[in-house]
This record gives sequence, structure tokens and C-alpha cells, in this order.
Amino acid sequence: MNFNSTVKGSALEGFYPAGWDFDKIDACIDAPEKILDRQPHWNKDFNPVKCETLGEFETYMGHEIAMQIKLAKERNEKIAFILPVGPMGMYKWVVYFLKEWNLSCEHVYTFNMDEWADSEGNTLAPDNSGAFQYAMEQALFNPLGELTVPKNQRNFATKENLPTYPEKIDALKAEGAKLVLVYGIGRMCHIAFWEPTFAADYETAEEWEKQPYRIAAKIHPLTVEQNALTSFKSRTTLVPCRANTIGPGLFLKADYAIGGADGTLGRGMQWQGMSLWMTLRYGTTPWITSSYIPTLAGRLFFLNELAGPLVAECN
Repeated sequence: MNFNSTVKGSALEGFYPAGWDFDKIDACIDAPEKILDRQPHWNKDFNPVKCETLGEFETYMGHEIAMQIKLAKERNEKIAFILPVGPMGMYKWVVYFLKEWNLSCEHVYTFNMDEWADSEGNTLAPDNSGAFQYAMEQALFNPLGELTVPKNQRNFATKENLPTYPEKIDALKAEGAKLVLVYGIGRMCHIAFWEPTFAADYETAEEWEKQPYRIAAKIHPLTVEQNALTSFKSRTTLVPCRANTIGPGLFLKADYAIGGADGTLGRGMQWQGMSLWMTLRYGTTPWITSSYIPTLAGRLFFLNELAGPLVAECN
């Protein structure tokens, strides 16, 4: 008895994205020791990196981001980052390494990938503790002090500014800047807030792949609940139901991608293991946004606990 054998006629029938093949999803999940086994569709320069502890995870991921900034400085090049709020722990290590190296971010341009919004695309005030702009300023920009990214080179996903992202990013790349995607993987396998359900709006994968952003995108209910658990102390009533978000037309332009999966909750509980296995093994489809991640060069850092074994353990 399992999900597939009981879903018909249940309250869950039709709840998940129409393109999700749950038999294929289940087949993605393998023995923990096989999670690093390379798959045919992976980019030759895509590498998952296993981390034993949260401390390792945050340090390694922070070092990877800081190193990209350092390498660009040594090449005397500008560098652009698409940045998430979630995961967040790596930013304190970005700050640590850049301060240790006394490395200015004057050559860095940042584009936050998403922001909470209402039905008109209006976003939270920058000083609201739930706003992604506030989170970035507290975790990265302010602690860097004199070394920080210049204010006019920081971009946040407001309804006025998000539509300027494609032109700004294209202009930077035309100048030789490398575009680095930093990301987490949602419970629904979204990247930013680009939900798998959006696939229904496009005739082909090629059309889907070209979409640069959405204003006031409708968030899937499980994404709302994921954020209630991870960012709002369980308080669903505080979580907006929409967001402004970049789309595959921007994140698939990345020259390099730095990912993080740290979705453990303690006492053996977790929320991200199935999403990680789906990302690595399902194969590319617009119905699973993160399935495109292994086609990009880069590193995906993950907590080893997420590899499983993903079997029942009552808490």
C-alpha cells in the first residue's frame, strides 16, 4: 500500500503537477551510496558534493561562491550572480573569506532570483524581516562593510526591476562577465519560485526554456508550506501566496551553478531527499524545474542525510 495505490479518488488526486510520473519518481530513488553515480544527461562539469555536517555544507558552499568572486577579480572581469534566499548559511562564509582576502566586490553584480509579492506584483518593504532584500542585506551586503557590492549593482525582484534583468544580464555577458547561478531546490523541485505547474502554460519545452521571469507568480501550496516550516516558524498565515521570480530563460544562461540542498529537520526528519534524487535522476522536463540543473556546469552541495535511505521511520 502506497501513494500510487491509494491516490485515485483521494483528496490528493490532481493536487500534484499533471506531468509528474510517480512511478518514475519512485524509480529515481536508489541506495544512498549510489547518489554520486553519474547519469547520461549530466553536464561533464556537473558534480554533486556530499557534506557530512551542516557546518561543512555552509563552509564549502560559501567558499565556492567567494572563490568565483576571487577568480573574476584575478581575471580583471566583472561577474554576475543570481542569488537565492534559501539556503542562507553560506553567506556568512562568503563574508569571512572575502574579508580574510581583503577582496572588494566592486566588480560584482547581483540579481536576487525572487521576492514575495501580491497579485499585482507589489513586494514587501525592504525593511520587513520576511523580505528577501532585507535577508540579503543582513546576511551578505552589510557584513561585508567597505568590501561590499555597490548598491547600484544590486538587483532585487520588484515588479519594476525584474523586467530589466534580461537586458542587464545580457549586457554584462557581452562585456565578458561570467554568470553564476546560486540556488536551492524546492520541495516541488522549483528553482527560484518557478514552479513545475507552469509547464502547463507552454506548448513545448523550448518555449518554456525561453521564459525569463514572472510577476505575481502563483506558488504551489506545498511551496507555501515548505516556507512556513523553514522560514516562518510554522506560521502559514504569514506566507504570501505569490512571488516575482526569474525563469529558465535566465537561470539556464548560467556559465556556472552553485547549488545547495540542506533540507534536514533533525531527529531523522527531512523534506528534501526525494527532491534531490528527482533533480539528479529524472531527466530534463519542464514539469520538474530542477531536472535541468545537472545539465549546467557547477557543483551541487548536499547533506549526506538527504541521500537516505528514504524509507519510513515514524517520529
